[in-house]
Amino acid sequence: MKAAAKLDPAARAAAWQMQSVLLGYPDETLWRNLGLLGRVAATLPAPVGAPLGRFLGHARTSSVFELAAEYVATFDHRKRFSPYLTYFAYGDTRKRGVALLRFKELYRAAGLNLSDDELPDHLCVVLEFAASGHADTGLRLLTDHRAGLEVMRRGLRETGSPWADVLDSVTATLPGLGGREQDAVARLIAEGPPEEEVGLAPFAPPQYLPDPVVAVPGSRPAPPEAGQMSDGVR
Repeated sequence: MKAAAKLDPAARAAAWQMQSVLLGYPDETLWRNLGLLGRVAATLPAPVGAPLGRFLGHARTSSVFELAAEYVATFDHRKRFSPYLTYFAYGDTRKRGVALLRFKELYRAAGLNLSDDELPDHLCVVLEFAASGHADTGLRLLTDHRAGLEVMRRGLRETGSPWADVLDSVTATLPGLGGREQDAVARLIAEGPPEEEVGLAPFAPPQYLPDPVVAVPGSRPAPPEAGQMSDGVR
């Protein structure tokens, strides 16, 4: 199991903040800050900073319109690359609503109230929350959804997306995949996220939600390498 890169709290917060920016919709503000972002990336340990530097290199060779179109084609049209973490754990089932409520409750407890048009499980939101003085809670949310992040990272890498570098950087700040998480990755690749079950009770209190990593029992073989992925998650 690969360990997380060694980062002091300030460096980890800087990494998460930068990753949040780079995983957002690219606009003119991003272009104006490429130099600053490059300097920040250079201060981070290689497993975290080098992938961010590679992404910035790609951004410098593209126009804002080209990168924006690439972003939309990647994240808005492919569920396989969904930036909404609870999608991988719960699909579009009713259990996902309870999971979203848990995110909101954690944010509210930390003094953060999102607007109605922001879903709390968007990776950008979670990273920014973690970077803004809520490292322990943010890290827990990210690690709770470690399997979905890995599926997203592998898919982006397989298709040659420049955002694969940003996901490489994100996962470098997290603990490596354990055995159960590897099984969960294999299931997601083979079967996709859960589907709604007939007769499922609409909601349950958050404390009765299954662990998103082990929501489906039973072990599976280790996940296939990039390039061997099925179409279970699109």
